[in-house]
Amino acid sequence: MTTGTPREQLRDLISELAVVRGRVTLASGKEADYYVDLRRITLHHRAAPLVGHLMLDALEEAGYGPADIDAVGGLTLGADPVAASLLHAAASRGLDLDAFVVRKESKSHGLQRRVEGPDVAGRTVVAVEDTSTTGGSVLTAVEALREAGANVVAVAVIVDRDTGARERIEAEGLPYLSLYSLADLGL
Repeated sequence: MTTGTPREQLRDLISELAVVRGRVTLASGKEADYYVDLRRITLHHRAAPLVGHLMLDALEEAGYGPADIDAVGGLTLGADPVAASLLHAAASRGLDLDAFVVRKESKSHGLQRRVEGPDVAGRTVVAVEDTSTTGGSVLTAVEALREAGANVVAVAVIVDRDTGARERIEAEGLPYLSLYSLADLGL
């Protein structure tokens, strides 16, 4: 059993379960000697609740807690379990926070929505992601959210790879929050 603060516990679980060594090509097209597969964390029975509570704490400390925002979510698939963890963490504290999923493209049938879940039009939201390299995925979500009428006020990730995402997102005028950097993970 992992000991320490919740932050230390999650950091240890990420290091133990999510860091995969070996040459990989990232979604950005860049290559790396390791891969941080955060779905191994966001879908893990011990880690997912830690993700939700630590992300919720970070959002609240930055002024983007459930009293300030209406919903969280991002581009499917990496953001989905992060948003669900946040929704459950807020609910466990008696707080209201919705979650949403941004499709990579609109459905061609049904309601043909690109943003699924409670309607985001006119609502204040934070775009979330598990990890970010260049910021491309989360900025795709931000664009879709703005098109759907949402007021996007920040971006939050579990792990920032320190490879330009922060700068790109902040250049778009959005605060960028991350729980961990690669240095925090010893990478």
